[in-house]
Amino acid sequence: MAKAFASQGDMEEKKISFTQVGEGLYAFTAEGDPNTGVIIGDESVMIVEAQATPRLARKVMDCVRSVTDKPISHLVLTHYHAVRVLGASAYGAREIIMSDTAAAMVEERGQEDWDSEFGRFPRLFQGHEEIPGLTRPTTTFSDRMTVYLGKRRVDIMHLGRAHTAGDAVIWVPDQEVMFTGDIVEFHSACYCGDGHFADWPETLANIAFYEPKAIAPGRGDALVGEAQVAQALENTADFVRSTYKPVARVVARGGSLKEAWDAVRAECDPKFADYAIYEHCLPFNVARAYDEARGIDTPRVWTAGRDQQMWADLQE
Repeated sequence: MAKAFASQGDMEEKKISFTQVGEGLYAFTAEGDPNTGVIIGDESVMIVEAQATPRLARKVMDCVRSVTDKPISHLVLTHYHAVRVLGASAYGAREIIMSDTAAAMVEERGQEDWDSEFGRFPRLFQGHEEIPGLTRPTTTFSDRMTVYLGKRRVDIMHLGRAHTAGDAVIWVPDQEVMFTGDIVEFHSACYCGDGHFADWPETLANIAFYEPKAIAPGRGDALVGEAQVAQALENTADFVRSTYKPVARVVARGGSLKEAWDAVRAECDPKFADYAIYEHCLPFNVARAYDEARGIDTPRVWTAGRDQQMWADLQE
């Protein structure tokens, strides 16, 4: 039987966890599905990542309402991917915040990404009829900005390219907790299809510089304690290195995309095959690594058609 493309065969509902990562700080996680962060201030709440649909966002809201009745004032989106942003309308936030680069990527490739991810993740897009359209920010920043939720300070920063060119992280200094988006994953594969392999390790080092006591990663369990944080940072760096280096060697000798795929499987399968969405991410990761190793700095736009062509090429 042929393998299902991406996550088309993954239709099993995931168990939700709502974990406290600091005082008034929570991570909504679901067994490797996209995570959402919650930051409770004196008078209002900031949400980090919107989920793929309003239907999924309401599951987040149910968890939020189990700990606070304060209104949602801010929604921060760490990057432009559809599974992170299209549930935004459910929160009713007065401010939607992205980096300048992420906002530009919404205009450049947001619709194509939506169409592509819709085909990759049918379970996540159940209830897609409620999505009102592309999610655009009300507020953008270049390097960093600060929001005060009453007395609680929240710093929103671009620490470098990694998962995308416009990644943001959210730092809550009073608890020394960071929400990293998909720059950091825990026991979940990194999606590198729009990534920057050469920059990613330095961006991880920039996160480590803050010495966070806890991290809410993009996927996987919340990381509480310095030991778990250090492990997740190193595992993420290892995943990125282990994906890119075999591809770079293949490109250096003039090898094909299929040869790069085989080389990555040989390197990564023994270490990461049990990670969530590993098989989903692998073809996109290899294709992007192959491009970057050939000097293509800006990731090519993924479309539903390109998805299928790439998958067909790797099955030959």
